Amino acid sequence: MTRSDSGAAEHVLNDPIWSALMGPHAHLAQGTGAARRYPGEVSPFCAFDVSSEGAYGDLAALLGPGEAAALLRPHPESPPPGWKLVYGAALLQLVCPLPSRLLPAPEEAVTLGATDVPEMLALVELARPGPFGPQTLSLGRYIGVQDGDRLVAMAGERLHPAGFVEVSAVCTHPEYRGRGLGASLTAEVARGIFARGLTPFLHVMPDNVGARRVYEALGFAVRAEIALSVLKPVGG
Repeated sequence: MTRSDSGAAEHVLNDPIWSALMGPHAHLAQGTGAARRYPGEVSPFCAFDVSSEGAYGDLAALLGPGEAAALLRPHPESPPPGWKLVYGAALLQLVCPLPSRLLPAPEEAVTLGATDVPEMLALVELARPGPFGPQTLSLGRYIGVQDGDRLVAMAGERLHPAGFVEVSAVCTHPEYRGRGLGASLTAEVARGIFARGLTPFLHVMPDNVGARRVYEALGFAVRAEIALSVLKPVGG
């Protein structure tokens, strides 16, 4: 699906996890009933098409002891008895329809690979951009900026509903903030998505005004508010 098709297809972004796991990321999907999930070391994201007791039952069967399910849905989840909400938040979903305002990539940007995962995990632990596991790298292209042996900024690709790819894990070491690294890496990831005939999108917390301004300056625009719900079975 190309960018020219994206306007009619944006419904896939209403539940981007389900759309990805039933589409381009189907090879990663676990589950055969009404629910799907990514492997735990890839992402905590799970999904179902229609919220129902049956779907929650299938979801529970996919979770190991102590595991939580993270869902992105059009509205906050009200789970059935036997489940508890661990965390809930509203996110803004932004889409970049055109590449005309994207910044050039930093000259020092490099493609990150499996040998960089320990540094990526360390940066994520410090900067807290969102969930990132030992195998999240398998979801797409990741790039970063290094200072010597230390990774100081990165960004990459995560969810891939048909026609779209999410820009994610945008983070910068606190000592290197204010240099525009996050913006330029975001732009370079988005540029790579456009080059494949796809449309970049991302999520940001509503109160993260600084990040939102950066993304809007790059050409991203708010499409919708979407609900993040992190849920666990009672006793899990």
